[in-house]
Amino acid sequence: MRRLTGVLFWLFAFAATPALAEAPDGLRFLETNLSSIADTSPGNIGIAALDLKSGEMVAVHGDQLFPMASTVKVAVAANYLAQVEFGRRDLDELIGGQTASQLMARMIVHSDNRATDLLIRNLGGPAKIQEWLEQRNISGLRIDRNIAQLLAAKRDLWDVRDSSSPKAMVELLRRLDNGTLLKSQSRAYLLRLMAQCATGKNRMRALLPYGTPVEHKTGTLSGYTSDVGFITLPNGRRLAVAFFARSTGNRPQTIAAAAKAIYDGFVYYLRSPFATATYTTTYGTP
Repeated sequence: MRRLTGVLFWLFAFAATPALAEAPDGLRFLETNLSSIADTSPGNIGIAALDLKSGEMVAVHGDQLFPMASTVKVAVAANYLAQVEFGRRDLDELIGGQTASQLMARMIVHSDNRATDLLIRNLGGPAKIQEWLEQRNISGLRIDRNIAQLLAAKRDLWDVRDSSSPKAMVELLRRLDNGTLLKSQSRAYLLRLMAQCATGKNRMRALLPYGTPVEHKTGTLSGYTSDVGFITLPNGRRLAVAFFARSTGNRPQTIAAAAKAIYDGFVYYLRSPFATATYTTTYGTP
């Protein structure tokens, strides 16, 4: 499977035609490759990948809304940690018989829904978390219900409630990474939990080279699969990525193939003279 994915990658790379204008010239081959992956189920796959150092992005259906499912737990964790920083809450605080830190670990590492809803209730409900995001000018992402309410509702994978676009999700991840939402200690705490994520081993991590650092959070509903987080490249550059897939077969495999294409594409691009020239001109020496 890995060999086949690699062969397909290079075939698409050299046969690429211009994709979305948003991608820099040197990454259009990657966006075309991702478009081919997404075309296996038109309109049902959303992808975004952002180089956290250069700000360069590739996206397919990047502005389309998809369910967040359990990827919303990243926002819940960030809101709680921000409250800790302001002294309004404490990681040792008991909530439902467990400490907030225990609930946080269960929520991010094991995707525990009850732990999530206890934290959401403690924060004042979904509307309060949404208000926190809006106060920080994070748009394209909305939180309307807790997990129990979401799971109890009639399934509609096109519902705009509790949704995010791929671009909005990578923007949330970028803001988490660059310190505008959380201080360095809280950021490190959340990333450590995301690095331990025990779910979705067949998604973005599945086809990446062994030992590739990944911090992520998965989401799953009937007919829907997602994975969002960070991938570190061999040169230390980090990518914020979001993969949303609905109403199509082999959703984990599709996410795995897209993640591998992104990894290979950025590695290839960053080694090219074009990327070096562009980065040096715009940002200084890499």
